[in-house]
Amino acid sequence: MSCLMVERCGEFFESPEQAAKCVRMLGDARLRGQTGVPAERRGSYPFLDFRLLHNTANSGEFGTKKKVKRLLSFQRYFHASRLPRGIIPQASLHLLDEDYLGQARHMLSKVGTWDFDIFLFDRLTNGNSLVTLLCHLFNIHGLIQHFKLDMVTLHRFLVMVQEDYHSQNPYHNAVHAADVTQAMHCYLKEPKLASFLTPLDIMLGLLAAAAHDVDHPGVNQPFLIKTNHHLASLYQNMSVLENHHWRSTVGMLRESRLLAHLPKEMTEDIEQQLGSLILATDINRQNEFLTQLKTHLQNKDLRLEDEHDRHFVLQIALKCADICNPCRVWEMSKQWSEKVCEEFYRQGDLEKKFQLEISPLCNQQKDSIASIQIGFMTYIVEPLFQEWAHFTGNSALSENMLSHLAYNKAHWKMLLLKQTRSSGGGSGRSSGSPDHTDRGAENEEQTVTEGVAP
Repeated sequence: MSCLMVERCGEFFESPEQAAKCVRMLGDARLRGQTGVPAERRGSYPFLDFRLLHNTANSGEFGTKKKVKRLLSFQRYFHASRLPRGIIPQASLHLLDEDYLGQARHMLSKVGTWDFDIFLFDRLTNGNSLVTLLCHLFNIHGLIQHFKLDMVTLHRFLVMVQEDYHSQNPYHNAVHAADVTQAMHCYLKEPKLASFLTPLDIMLGLLAAAAHDVDHPGVNQPFLIKTNHHLASLYQNMSVLENHHWRSTVGMLRESRLLAHLPKEMTEDIEQQLGSLILATDINRQNEFLTQLKTHLQNKDLRLEDEHDRHFVLQIALKCADICNPCRVWEMSKQWSEKVCEEFYRQGDLEKKFQLEISPLCNQQKDSIASIQIGFMTYIVEPLFQEWAHFTGNSALSENMLSHLAYNKAHWKMLLLKQTRSSGGGSGRSSGSPDHTDRGAENEEQTVTEGVAP
């Protein structure tokens, strides 16, 4: 079995330890394709088996072939690989024409508006919001014709991406990816930027937005590090999740052969630029990019005719799209806030269960949704979107986003005050305490360095 799996991973290893790691990773081991960019096999992320948290003390537990086989999760691997093998999944793959029917088609006609309701759109498309949205955007931007993409192959690739998001995650799922993609589409239409963008820029921006969190496990990087997860080891504790999202995307591009007809040099460039964009979403690099943007704007030296400068702006745009929830209308922003905090609290519950230190913002008994959101808006969202507004020349969209942001922050402050007066404490899921605002602010500052953020 080990030899078979090592061979499937695409490499042979000299030591049993390396081979064992490859077996456990089910494709997380690095593959080297024509371009030499490391990739990861699609569907490679094993569902977190928290029985492994204390495996150091019980290393003998993994001695039997039966238990090793169970850890490999072949069922998920074959489920993830069914499309390339020509097996039709039970859930019907909607054709583009079918997705355009009725209310979903009407919504797509307004996909460039900021009040686009991605939750409603996901319901109307029967949970296929990401696939439907990307097919539409690739069409209206002329990318299918420009890059001579095969529609069936494009659809298959997008289904791969959508299926590799975990629907059991309250926040980091395919609906979040669709929401970020819709925001990215809005940013690509900004007058300050749109006239300079090439078809390649647009395709890179949309693909990176769609795949930026693919195969997200629902826990953050510090959690993976302190539980000795194999991805933390693979990427040496540096941008662990972002590297995994990127390499998984490269693996899916190659598996689907979406870009196989393009020149080798071009596909290599696309893979590298996708990596640069996705890695920019690492919250630990927030200050790095914000400082660069401020410097460029102060010096007035951004030249959008220059490919390098355009790529930098795309990185900033993707970072904005990734954390734009507080800039949406209150009804949608509140839903996203509740979802991301629910994911935080689930991580905190796991950490508590396994006697690990509870991460900042993940303690439902101490950290209320309101306090988390106030701190997040103050230390992460506001500084970035103020500079983005500066870049866009205070465009109508930027002013609209900042207006929503100010309203939402004030609304959370009001709710926190009411919670404090009515309860004086309690569960973080429903109430706050007098010192929550200060604690939330301090925790959000920790977010920048510890990677605990949406």
